Amino acid sequence: MLKKCLSLSVGVACMSSAHAQSSVTLYGLIDLGVTYLNSAQTGRVGSQLNGKSQVAMSDGHATGLSGSRWGLRGTEDLGGGMQALFVLENGFMANTGTLAQGGAEFGRQAYVGISSSGLATLTVGRQYDPLVDSVQQFAASGNWGGYMSSHVGDVDNLSNTSRINNSIKIATSPFKAVKAEALYSLGGVAGNATQNQVWSLGVSYAGTSFNFGAGYLNARNPNVSFYGNTPNKGLATANNIGSPGSPTTPEVLPAYAGYASANTLQIIGLGGSYSIGPTIVSAVATNTRFQSMGSASGPNPLAYSGNATFNSVELGVRSYITPSLLTGVAFDYTQRSSVKGDGGAKYLQLDTGVDYFLSKRTDAYVLAVLQRATGRDSLGQAAVANISGFTASSTDKQIGLRVGLRHRF
Repeated sequence: MLKKCLSLSVGVACMSSAHAQSSVTLYGLIDLGVTYLNSAQTGRVGSQLNGKSQVAMSDGHATGLSGSRWGLRGTEDLGGGMQALFVLENGFMANTGTLAQGGAEFGRQAYVGISSSGLATLTVGRQYDPLVDSVQQFAASGNWGGYMSSHVGDVDNLSNTSRINNSIKIATSPFKAVKAEALYSLGGVAGNATQNQVWSLGVSYAGTSFNFGAGYLNARNPNVSFYGNTPNKGLATANNIGSPGSPTTPEVLPAYAGYASANTLQIIGLGGSYSIGPTIVSAVATNTRFQSMGSASGPNPLAYSGNATFNSVELGVRSYITPSLLTGVAFDYTQRSSVKGDGGAKYLQLDTGVDYFLSKRTDAYVLAVLQRATGRDSLGQAAVANISGFTASSTDKQIGLRVGLRHRF
């Protein structure tokens, strides 16, 4: 006997039989908002950067709480506690209707796998890495602060700017409160198995009040394998991280765009939180290293060599004032080591946010981020502030504001 059912009201289609059961779920989210920036680069005259204030509408991918998306998620019962599963998740810019994630149709996630009840889940495709899975939950950007609260330029990828292509991922929960993950991405280069490879490990603990997570990521030739894995990027001769602006265009990710020639990107992250009633105190620490610069195929106009290291620390507090009103505040500090005798750079950032839930599926929010930069940036000039998702400032200070509306379906 075979039975099929379709429920348009909740976007679920399912099929069942006497031996197997399968389901496919349509889901999504739209996040749109209006932003204000006190200083956005408009170009330069000689060595002088020009900047003006800016008011714009943007999707959540750029500066909001969540990137707009729609997706399909499905499972099939294979019997004996085994399930087949898949996820196809598209990211789009709701303010323009264009594709996000560099033009990839399913740029957020695209994978298929098998799950064994009580043992492990194996998935293959384009996926989130274990570092993000294990540590993002403790950062403001993974909760109430949105992408604009990322550590400068999302240098440690805790806001998941870069997903991992061609990856094999296994996740297991050996104990009820503990989850462990491992991922390996095949580089696919003939004659060199390690070129363009990415691997990552993560572990997390979810307790009653205390939670903890740790993760590690290692990407070879990151300009291509990590930053260049979308349709509009990927050329080994191009800077896929960002680039210096021309006299009439702004600079892109000046904090670390100059390190595209690194042979290896290494990120280590730790995070934890403690709940006290409706209040959660959290902390995150990350170490990001661009190693062996000048030895990979990425552009290196300033002839960098050696390593560039970013250490970031974040302390945050979020609290439900009422069941419908969430507030949060966090302080971020990022320090970059001296490279080629430039003395390094420092980025101080204050994140604040208020989120009001109009219903279970709809909320309105206000975010504000203040950042100050000192020292020299990766492009060999005086460091400028660059709140994640916004055009870099023309000065060492920047203020970003956003009022947004988010709806899940």
